Amino acid sequence: MPTLSVFMDVPLAQKLEGSLLKTYKQDNCPQKMFLAYRACMTSEGQLWISSIVHKIRLQIAQDPSLNHEYMPAMGMKSFIQASLELLFGKHSRVILENRVGGVHTVGDSGAFQLGAQFLKTWRGASQIVYIISSQNELHGLVFQDMGFTVCEYSFWDSRQLCMSPNMLLDVVEQAPHGCIFVIGNTGNFKMTQHQWAKLMAAMKSKQIFPFFDIPYQGLSTGDLEEDTKFLQYFVSGGFEFFCSQSLSKNFGIYDEGVGILAVVAFNNRLLLCALSQLMNFALALWLNPPTMGARIITTILCNPALQEAWKQNLKEVVENIMLIKEKVKEKLRLLGTPGSWNHITDQNGPHGYLGLNTQQVDYLVKKKHIYIPKNGRINFTCINGCNIDYVTESINEAVLFTKDSEK
Repeated sequence: MPTLSVFMDVPLAQKLEGSLLKTYKQDNCPQKMFLAYRACMTSEGQLWISSIVHKIRLQIAQDPSLNHEYMPAMGMKSFIQASLELLFGKHSRVILENRVGGVHTVGDSGAFQLGAQFLKTWRGASQIVYIISSQNELHGLVFQDMGFTVCEYSFWDSRQLCMSPNMLLDVVEQAPHGCIFVIGNTGNFKMTQHQWAKLMAAMKSKQIFPFFDIPYQGLSTGDLEEDTKFLQYFVSGGFEFFCSQSLSKNFGIYDEGVGILAVVAFNNRLLLCALSQLMNFALALWLNPPTMGARIITTILCNPALQEAWKQNLKEVVENIMLIKEKVKEKLRLLGTPGSWNHITDQNGPHGYLGLNTQQVDYLVKKKHIYIPKNGRINFTCINGCNIDYVTESINEAVLFTKDSEK
């Protein structure tokens, strides 16, 4: 008698991402291009990696003193400390008061996996999570799998072609008491200090727990402190919070998937209790975090000369992103493309919205073989001197085509 497979009733899962890239790879058109890579690209179309990383990787590989012993569940202490100082500032109030700590996490979603597990266990009454970002975030799935009810909102206002601070304030107003707010990718969220104060007052009155996401500190404005300045508002405002800090993109070590979950508590006693529970969850999730990426980052951050060279690398990347956006906007202006394109240069960071509708995006993909997501959010570092003319002429053509079809 044949044995029935345990997997017989298991269907193929719906693809969450990758179908656009798969279609692009199967396209035989010589002019095809993909503008949605997660990683930063160079002007030659290669993955960007900080020049300092190459040097340090070789140095570590040749270090005879490394014994490659397992890390403790909390991870590499020197890496955690260096990451916290990068995030909050070496002499920040929260570090001096010894009420911030962290856990070395795995992958871009590891901090969310760990944080969600903690909140599910120790904040059981909070079953609703609001995820507010400039794009759809995959870590919403982490919270869904944990049994949370997830509500997702985007900062991007497709009608006004801008990031809307009022949207976040409106969501807080309608959010229930005691929920969790995951606020991600705030680089384009240009709120005044008064608006932040209003937001924090509303969150505090409803006892909303903040969970921040810092995916690429330094690549938004080129200023490491500016990119995380809003965290100081919450520290000064007397909040406890979690913060996911990913350090893969801003060092160019994408395959290492390294970061921390930072925890800010009211005092050191509360912090140590929270960290002890997080360590137990980390033991169950991954036991020991990998160390190569953490060693590279720690070596750079703990050496003033290397850190300065790395900061200069970040500034060069950001300057190149700004230049690309200016060129795209100017070329569209010279082509006489209908509409205003100021929103391109108003956005910070490598990724941004083109401000195209679904019909225009569909035209670019099917007629011009330019692969971008349906929401029109692209990686501007994928545009370079070799393809900028084709990209801008195609955008112009797509806009004019849809204008004609509306008549």
